[in-house]
Amino acid sequence: MIKSFIRKLIGQPKAAKTSFGQRAVVPATVHGINPDWVDERALSVVRGLKSRGFEAYIVGGAVRDLLLGLKPKDFDVATNATPEEVKAAFRRAFIIGRRFRIVHVVFGRGREHEVIEVSTFRAYLDSADAEKVKGNERSSKQELAGMKHAVDASGRVLRDNVWGPQHEDAARRDFTINAMYYDPESGEVIDYHGGIADAKKRVLRMIGDPENRYREDPVRIIRAVRFAAKLAERGFTIEGRTAKPFKSLLPLLAEVPQSRLFDEMLKLLQTGHALASISQLRQHGLQKGIYPLLDLVVARADDPFVHAALQDTDRRVGEGKPVAPSFLLACVLWSDVRDAWAAHRHNHPPFPALQQAIDEVFDSRVGDVSGRGKLGADMREIWSMQPRFERRTGNTPRTLVEQPRFRAGFDFMRLRADVGEVPEEMADWWQAFSTADDAAREDLQQEVANTAPAAAKPRRRRRRKPSAGGSSDAS
Repeated sequence: MIKSFIRKLIGQPKAAKTSFGQRAVVPATVHGINPDWVDERALSVVRGLKSRGFEAYIVGGAVRDLLLGLKPKDFDVATNATPEEVKAAFRRAFIIGRRFRIVHVVFGRGREHEVIEVSTFRAYLDSADAEKVKGNERSSKQELAGMKHAVDASGRVLRDNVWGPQHEDAARRDFTINAMYYDPESGEVIDYHGGIADAKKRVLRMIGDPENRYREDPVRIIRAVRFAAKLAERGFTIEGRTAKPFKSLLPLLAEVPQSRLFDEMLKLLQTGHALASISQLRQHGLQKGIYPLLDLVVARADDPFVHAALQDTDRRVGEGKPVAPSFLLACVLWSDVRDAWAAHRHNHPPFPALQQAIDEVFDSRVGDVSGRGKLGADMREIWSMQPRFERRTGNTPRTLVEQPRFRAGFDFMRLRADVGEVPEEMADWWQAFSTADDAAREDLQQEVANTAPAAAKPRRRRRRKPSAGGSSDAS
């Protein structure tokens, strides 16, 4: 009563009504998770924490995938141990993050290393009960600093590094199917919000009131689309009440940092369901307004070259091969580069004209978020290689195949050949040249020289015979 009176008096928005759900303990005989699919490293982390007297569970997407009969690629662990307590429990553990302090427990070394991410149970904060930060003895001073401003006037959660019980940790997660806790030792699943039932019904449902949850974090709109795209092949759909606020709350994404939106865009496009994500965006009227570069991807997704790049990205992810955001974005923006290049070639030599075109596209399309780092450098190199593929004599082919980004540049050119932009024969030639030995490379170059039009063959310069005095008469 007092809180409601104060809110009315000072004009604060009404707090989100949250339900912490009812704890259901579901045995293995009911949920049917295959324990053999649990990663040994995740199991080791759970056992290590429990041996020290803490609670520990596999949580989130891994539990969802196990329930659906999918073998998870990543395993996360949730515990009531603080980050400092987790770090002390393992020899190679590192606390990371500013907004959300979590622990990475590292197994193995070099490229073969694996990381298990461990997070501490967090309290559910909203605009009415941010005072939970008071008296939270297990949160550090750094985490408690400024927590009275944990939620802004629109209901967006700014900080929530306040430790809490498991049932509140479940409530602060987004979707019911992502809010379950699996104990690999007992085989039990802890489910507060009907996640197992929703998994069986193939429905993606927001925990609590969807509008308030999107106000807490507008990026949940993008996450809903991404999960729907990932699970569409399993028959999942977004619950109507969960999808209803999408369009009306889309402007809230303008308040999200551009760097975070860029990262979310990459997750949409590089987790193996790019085409399905674009379909979901269009289906829910979100093809414009999330992020300018994503708007462009959606608008050009039906272009044969861009569609082929998206399809190829999905294929590579499905085969467990690496994908680079620079390659996909280079494909999406290639038509801009190509058109500007053609315009500048009227007044400049080909290569300077290409560099000028690339600069213009970065300024107009990419901006400062990522276009000035390694991603931007890789895109520039992919584009700059394209005219060099047309030169198949001399030293150019040998130096080109030694470039670190040759494979990306070649794959880009191969896609261009697939859609008829460059001759298929040229792509086949470079494929053969890149894998051939020195003798075979000489033969390949000789074939090109023999079939080149006479006008295109280089003219050999005749040396002038020296005069009797042995010097040139040129002055």
